[in-house]
Amino acid sequence: MAAVHERIAARTLTPGSRLPSIREFAQCLGVSKSTVVEAYERLRADGVIQSRPGAGYYVSAPLAPLSLSRTEPCRDRDIDPLWITRQSLDAAHDTLKPGCGWMPPSWMPEASLRRALRKVARSTGNALADYAPAQGLAPLRELLSHRLANISINTAAADILLTESGTQAIDLMCRCLLENGDTVLVDDPCYFNFHALLKAHGAHVISVPYTATGPDISLFENALKTHRPRLYITNSGVHNPTGATLSTDTALRVVKLAEQYDLRIVEDDIFTDFEQSPAVRLAALDGLQRVCLIGSFSKTISASIRCGFIAAPASWVEELLDLKIATSFGSGNLAAHITLAILKDGAYRKHVESLRQRLSDQRIRVAQRLATMNILPWLTPQAGLYLWCQLPNGIDAAAVARKALADHVVLAPGNAFSLSHDFSDFMRFNVTQTHDETVYQVLEAAMSDTPQNEKAQ
Repeated sequence: MAAVHERIAARTLTPGSRLPSIREFAQCLGVSKSTVVEAYERLRADGVIQSRPGAGYYVSAPLAPLSLSRTEPCRDRDIDPLWITRQSLDAAHDTLKPGCGWMPPSWMPEASLRRALRKVARSTGNALADYAPAQGLAPLRELLSHRLANISINTAAADILLTESGTQAIDLMCRCLLENGDTVLVDDPCYFNFHALLKAHGAHVISVPYTATGPDISLFENALKTHRPRLYITNSGVHNPTGATLSTDTALRVVKLAEQYDLRIVEDDIFTDFEQSPAVRLAALDGLQRVCLIGSFSKTISASIRCGFIAAPASWVEELLDLKIATSFGSGNLAAHITLAILKDGAYRKHVESLRQRLSDQRIRVAQRLATMNILPWLTPQAGLYLWCQLPNGIDAAAVARKALADHVVLAPGNAFSLSHDFSDFMRFNVTQTHDETVYQVLEAAMSDTPQNEKAQ
């Protein structure tokens, strides 16, 4: 394949030129004919060449000229809730990403992934090529039911729905529970993609300040009285971005108020395996009556294998199933089998145990290093990936993030997480992605280079 690309680049082969025959090219390169066949078929799939029955292979029309400006993420857009994700996903391989929301591959259970892939590949079932059942792989739903029981959420496998991801799970819940213009309550700050998803659904979004023990309960109640939101979306186990943990007292008040004001709650619980001891869950206190719980394994198994789930009130399951089929037809059968194989592997338990300790150590190291720059955490999290930190002297985090991006460092400025935009001098740091000293050097230079008129007043 490289040889063909080189000849096209050197104009030895031009559009419409006939490629050497399979036999000729095999002899020229000293490889087997089957290797040439495979290379030609891959090049054909890429649109580089085309086959003419009985006549051989020919160079296709050239691709559009490469624009270097399109090889990097768009950097001049406003720093909105999607900015951080787009910079992180589209970043070059040498870009450092302390602002992204996931762990680097070296932190993931690669050996377990390879074992699971081999096991599923050897299986004689339908995992490799068929659709999954509408509700998702039954053995995985059974296992999830047992796992949820460990955090006091008692639900049958029949009330668990598998999805492509945690994001798809939230999207399905919004489709199920919201109509255009409905009011939705979120935390301030909260996971920035909540804002983007709700905007896509045409929701009217309001926010309530989040404290070290959960939403400010007096303001929460006032929001329910004043705005009558239909839905509240939150994290409870480990809050994103703050790292706070919901207290039992606050959780009880939230559940009671939800019942009083006919509020539905989506509880995003994708960080559960990071906890040393489980925090209280709204779904457990509510008994899955008006609270649904969402989870996924992108953070602890693989961001590449997309597998999430919804544990919902029984009365919602049928409508969610219809919506799932209508919008995606089904969830990933292969991803579900791989996830099941890993969760049943005894090595996964050891992986998450070591991961918790490693995260704890890394949070301490990163906090100490940031402190030398007078960047201080809002609180000291007990678990999770993130430190929610305030920059010194009211420095505008968005201005710092733009400057850092020019040096190939993706940061997460605070107002991307905030509907009120009250966190202009805050940043979220992913401790697993903040190991390189270059991050701190670029951050310090960007902070020192932020002129006075770009600082928050």
